[in-house]
Amino acid sequence: MKGTNLSLCMIVKNEEEFIDKCLTSVKDLVDEIIIVDTGSTDRTIEICQSHGAVIEKFKWNGSFADARNFGINKATGEWILWLDADEELDSLDKDKLHKGNHFADYDVLTIHLVNYHGKEAIKDQTTDIAHTRLFRRNTGIKFINKIHECLEINGINQERIGHVDIKVHHYGYLDPVVDKKGKFERNIKMLKEQLKAKENVYWAQYYIAMEHYRKGQFKEAFKRVNASIKAFLLEGLLPPSMVYKLKYSILISMGSFEGAWPGIEKAIILYPDYVDLYFFKGLILYSLKKYNEALKTFETCIEMGEDNIHHLILRGVGTFQAWHYKGLCEENLGKEVEAVISYLHSIAISPEYLHAFESMAKISKKVDINLEEIVNKNFQGEDKQSLKMMISQLE
Repeated sequence: MKGTNLSLCMIVKNEEEFIDKCLTSVKDLVDEIIIVDTGSTDRTIEICQSHGAVIEKFKWNGSFADARNFGINKATGEWILWLDADEELDSLDKDKLHKGNHFADYDVLTIHLVNYHGKEAIKDQTTDIAHTRLFRRNTGIKFINKIHECLEINGINQERIGHVDIKVHHYGYLDPVVDKKGKFERNIKMLKEQLKAKENVYWAQYYIAMEHYRKGQFKEAFKRVNASIKAFLLEGLLPPSMVYKLKYSILISMGSFEGAWPGIEKAIILYPDYVDLYFFKGLILYSLKKYNEALKTFETCIEMGEDNIHHLILRGVGTFQAWHYKGLCEENLGKEVEAVISYLHSIAISPEYLHAFESMAKISKKVDINLEEIVNKNFQGEDKQSLKMMISQLE
């Protein structure tokens, strides 16, 4: 026993590439593993059985929620942990799960979900959010939505919903994974079926918008995200912050800065603690050449930081990306030294963020600047040492 009786519940189909890594990350922390298989033809079942999993067959009916709920009904633990096969628990957080009183004090727990995107898993190329992944089994909580299924917890007392500070890394949004599984076509088909059934129309429209956005089909994405907002409002619901994040991501990607301004201000009024919206405001102002206003906005982003994972947070909008854009504003305002300092802050936080290197290289060609002197005056400790090493390598 691990301090509480905990069942891991998963649904899988042909996940031999990921499943061993996933189960290895959590098998010592759970009391049973329930695997619902929807038709694997590779080594998935064999790998799961090697971890002591109970395999339950489920005839696919077009609903991920139904498959998840089938697994819950097979579990015996007091608590349920649910994961996807392309996820793994952070090895540094294993000791945190069964420490503290969260299992006694709450009925539902969120974790820190780290979603990687792009061509490969890079730590500074993620979106982070608090995601509901643990719940007490006999509370009547079930999954909803045919696809992008989630827990229906609207009836749960908010005081019974807590957070446990563990990270789960999710690799399913990486480009190679999405392309290999043909997720776009599958997801669009299932989401349109959900629309036809009039099941949670607001979420279906949002996820259709997201699919088109990832494909670069911005006009359709914009139409769908507006349909999502309208559907939320017709139900008397405030559209979640991530819906407005998507709307302004689409407008910025389309280059529709005039269309995004000043509407972004209304979204910020609704979610004044959401750093991504402030960052988008800064991008819009910068693109409209309102450099003073943009500068102040990026400074606000840096002050806010990016730890509020109650919202879907893009890595860097409160740190290295905000510092970089702060520098771009300063450069356009003729404040070259201040711009270099900002670029260096960006590089110190994320040495892999190449845009700041490129900006610093360009300004160094235009203005005679002693980088070592600037570093000595403006940085301390590890940042100072790493930046001085970087400068010496550039020379």
